[in-house]
Amino acid sequence: MVTASMGTEEIKKDVNGSNWQTDLAYDQWKALPVSGPRPPARYKHAAVVVDEKLYIIGGSRNGRHLSDVQVFDFRNLLWSNIKLKPNSDKFEDSGLQEVLPAISAHNMVKWGNKILLLGGNSKKLSDKIIVWVIDLETHLCGIVETSGKVPVARGGQSTTLVGSRLIMFGGEDRSRRLWNDVNILDLETMTWDVVEAMQTPPAPRFDHTAAVHAERYLQIFGGCSHDTFFNDLHVLDLQTMEWSQPQVQGELVTPRAGHAGITIDENWYIVGGGDNKNGCPETLVLNMSKLVWSVPTSVKHRDALASEGLSVCSVTIDGKKHLVAFGGYNGNYSNEVFVMMPKPRDSLQPKIFQSPAAAAAAASVTAAYALTKIDKLDFKTAELNSKGAENHHYEQDFTIDLETLTEEKSVLELSLSQVKTENSRLGQEIEEVNNTHAELSKELHSVQGQLIAERSRCFKLEAQISELQKKLESVQSIEDEVQALRGQKSALEQDMELASSGQRQGSGGVWRWIAGGGGGDA
Repeated sequence: MVTASMGTEEIKKDVNGSNWQTDLAYDQWKALPVSGPRPPARYKHAAVVVDEKLYIIGGSRNGRHLSDVQVFDFRNLLWSNIKLKPNSDKFEDSGLQEVLPAISAHNMVKWGNKILLLGGNSKKLSDKIIVWVIDLETHLCGIVETSGKVPVARGGQSTTLVGSRLIMFGGEDRSRRLWNDVNILDLETMTWDVVEAMQTPPAPRFDHTAAVHAERYLQIFGGCSHDTFFNDLHVLDLQTMEWSQPQVQGELVTPRAGHAGITIDENWYIVGGGDNKNGCPETLVLNMSKLVWSVPTSVKHRDALASEGLSVCSVTIDGKKHLVAFGGYNGNYSNEVFVMMPKPRDSLQPKIFQSPAAAAAAASVTAAYALTKIDKLDFKTAELNSKGAENHHYEQDFTIDLETLTEEKSVLELSLSQVKTENSRLGQEIEEVNNTHAELSKELHSVQGQLIAERSRCFKLEAQISELQKKLESVQSIEDEVQALRGQKSALEQDMELASSGQRQGSGGVWRWIAGGGGGDA
């Protein structure tokens, strides 16, 4: 459910600087009242949170790349910057004038007490991806030597940490060529390798986001090519190395690029982005196990959070996780720090998606998984009982473990019972849907038969109409002939009347003359 939109000014005035985390409401963005000077506004920077501090590196502003390292402390709400030191001889031998070159559209990952920077656009000419490392304790900065199949240099790619591997996808190289390749950097050996994935990969793109679910599924969302903005979701199974494009449900998601994302548990939060015309004001949440989109909140269209090239991280303060956003561009560059406390979301009930049949299959898989867990617990319980008989001095500890395992087994059995009930209910729903489908099919066939009969009747009527039109045309010609004959008849009658009148006049004169003559003689 989308809450009321909020602008930056509305966000600012509701936050108390001393205990800002206690003033937050669920699913509402707030701008923190920063003390002291702020860093230059920017976008396409990289960000990461380490020990309640937000690290911002690089970015772009007015067409210029930046090389500064800015740090925001969530406790005192103060910004500071770090002056990096070169990593000994390698820096001197390279002849570089600055420790870290100005860079934008790069990725940043926390690894131990270090920060790794990968890729991006900079003036440092290199045909291959460069990996920079910054030690957070010593502030030493240098280039990490990598080997193997090093990817071509690029910017706008995504980099996701999975265990001790970095998974890099897509991006745009210096020649403006777009990529959809998958490259893996092993952080233990610093060796690159390229993945030959199967099935259909996402279209080549950059400025997308990526996240990993269950340490196995790499998910790619959005991004753009040179003429298209995407709103699709693709999944790469890192065990089988197969691409898929699953069906998603929930809110309709508009195409976007330049957005930022962060995962909290199984929820993937997406903030900002745009399509070079409009920014995206809604904060999206994808439940990665259910594949359902939702929109917990939204801001105004001209708000700094509806920007391209912003960053989003998560920070834990007093045991509570918060989202933190910084920077971005939507006609203006931003240097605001926003925070949001996400509302806990229920993730226990299985989601019915695609179809009731698919949901039933998913429930069956869940049930099988629960059975496997129970079998393992039974085996482990028997094993602990055996060990308890052999080692009496561990009896108390095993008793505690057995009680814990018994409780866990009871919970799983309850869960299994619920899944079976759900499976049974879904089976009934499938049967009802099938029955409804059969009835609708019969009705459809009946309607189709009626339509065929109506069409046949229409064809006959059209033929009759055509014949009638022909008859009407012939009747019209007959009427014209009759009218002409009537005219001729009228003319003949007039001629006959004139002739008859002339004869009568001639006969009367003769008789008058004879009568007159006879009278004179007398």
